Amino acid sequence: MIQRVDHLVILVDDLERARADYAALGFVVVTGGEHADGRTHNALVSFADGAYLELIAFKQEAPQHVWWHHVAAGQGLIDFALLPGDTAEDVAAARARGLEMDGPYHGGRNRPDGVRLEWQTARAASPELPFFCGDVTPRALRVPGADTWDHDNGVRGLTRVSVAVRDLDASADRYAALLGSRPLAELGRRLFKLGETYIALRSPGPHEPESAPIAARLDARGEGVFSFTLRSESHAVELCDLGLAHGARITID
Repeated sequence: MIQRVDHLVILVDDLERARADYAALGFVVVTGGEHADGRTHNALVSFADGAYLELIAFKQEAPQHVWWHHVAAGQGLIDFALLPGDTAEDVAAARARGLEMDGPYHGGRNRPDGVRLEWQTARAASPELPFFCGDVTPRALRVPGADTWDHDNGVRGLTRVSVAVRDLDASADRYAALLGSRPLAELGRRLFKLGETYIALRSPGPHEPESAPIAARLDARGEGVFSFTLRSESHAVELCDLGLAHGARITID
């Protein structure tokens, strides 16, 4: 059974610059390492609730990479992952509910300290859906621990992920097949609860207060994740500076 939102993926041009800018936003940023194919490297921002942000940059051209097409649209939030209980079993369950999925596929990363991490991923055919990221080696090796959770901005976890879609009902049906649960219907959106985090499907329209950024996401990258909200113990509601966030729409609440 799917456990929670695992992480959000933010594409950046320059990883070291992004590390410095996220630190300026009040986050503790940890070096991740280089992925097994040598095409990308990352840095991580981990939270007390188990979710984390992945700042990722390409080290070379990679036209076959699943995220390469986002480079043309520039920096920003491009994808997110769910943590499965068992990757193969959760893929099989989604397929049994009628969803087309590819995988599981093997992946890995080498940490700067030489530790080798391994995981399995799986991905649905529809672009607005998240992918699965299930650990082969212990998750504690992949995700920075409690010594990195004391962020200056007081953030403790992830409360909401917002996804831009064109057809709310069609996308809600696909999410229901992926998650094995039905959504809560609200005016202009569909909500799924996964652990302590809501996944909100949203489309531009007269009843949607964020129509402009949703439409911009659809125009620039197509359907997919376009913003997220973090829970803070010390900050009032604020939208992080888009420049320092490298194009990611982040609200701290």
